[in-house]
Amino acid sequence: MIETRLLSTDELLRRFVGKVTEIRVHENDALQMIAELDRRGAAIELGYKNLPQVLRHAVRWDLTTAKKWVANAGLLGSEITPTGSELAPELPVTAEAVAEGALSVEHVAVVAEVMKALPAEAEGSVVGFAREHEPSAVRAFGKELAYRLYQDDPEPREPEPAPQVNQHVMNWKNGMLEIRALLDTVTGAKYEALLVPLAKPRPETVEDGPDLRSRAVREGDALAELVDLMLRADQLPEHGGQPVTLTVTMRYDDLAKQVGQATLDNGERVPAEQVRQLACSAGIIPLLLGAKSQPMDIGRKTRTFTAGIRRTLVARDRGCAFPGCGRPPRQCDGHHIRHWSDGGDTSVDNAVLLCRHHHTLIHQSEWDVTMEHSIPTFYPPRRNLLHTAA
Repeated sequence: MIETRLLSTDELLRRFVGKVTEIRVHENDALQMIAELDRRGAAIELGYKNLPQVLRHAVRWDLTTAKKWVANAGLLGSEITPTGSELAPELPVTAEAVAEGALSVEHVAVVAEVMKALPAEAEGSVVGFAREHEPSAVRAFGKELAYRLYQDDPEPREPEPAPQVNQHVMNWKNGMLEIRALLDTVTGAKYEALLVPLAKPRPETVEDGPDLRSRAVREGDALAELVDLMLRADQLPEHGGQPVTLTVTMRYDDLAKQVGQATLDNGERVPAEQVRQLACSAGIIPLLLGAKSQPMDIGRKTRTFTAGIRRTLVARDRGCAFPGCGRPPRQCDGHHIRHWSDGGDTSVDNAVLLCRHHHTLIHQSEWDVTMEHSIPTFYPPRRNLLHTAA
């Protein structure tokens, strides 16, 4: 026996392929023997419960292994009649390739599967492909071949499957909205295509470090971004004759002092510190109440960032202006540098584009942003480092 270490790589690989072919030939012989033992009723004759129990005792296989061999023998027996039988093989080209050791049992299973949808004369093409490719590729080849053969045929007259129905259930629990949805194939694919790019981990930066959010949290944040994107859309469905909006109602004095709570138009409440951030978003109407809860000022969409202002911000900031972020403009909100509730106006000089994460960070942390020489400039908490969007 030649030592493998003395062989060239090509020769070693060639010999290995030859050994695998020999193993397949012997495996086919063994499976035919198992099939014959099963046909004879060897288990009953030998006093066993079933054939896997016989093999378990005879060759000391685990029961799982024995069952697999019996199942494979059944597959070959049903699809490939052994040579010399009075019956012709159901898949003669496959039987020949198996006898040569060219195909594994896994190949046979896939060939038998795809041939159920193909005419007998296609077996040669399928087996020829199987000789050169792995089982999964053979399955794909068979499906493509069936499509090409039958694409011009009239549609079968089988009963139409029941149409897929989209389902969506909402339930408020402890101030949070629980959502369950079941979407049809096309809608689900569209939803996934929208969500996946937004759910990618944020780029690692010096300020934020790596994105440690779990996948569930990232996808939840992505869904929240989708909601914000819809609120900024140019064409929204109407509700009661008006474009879809979200109304936040709060006493002006409470907003100025950042105390108390605001009420959403569905009755849910949010803390005052969130209202400043909400007031920056398009599609949201801040409804302020005086001391006696009478309407004092209603900021309509003209009080939020108009399309013209947003275009200017996109041209200037080119996306999230927070140092090192780089999220594209479509994933960003306009942020009032001097808060609207503090008298800040809605203008380019009082605005900066921020992604959802950094918009929240600015509102809920000690980070600060100012305009210096018409450039948004960011100041980290309790540090003297200076970052600009340039």
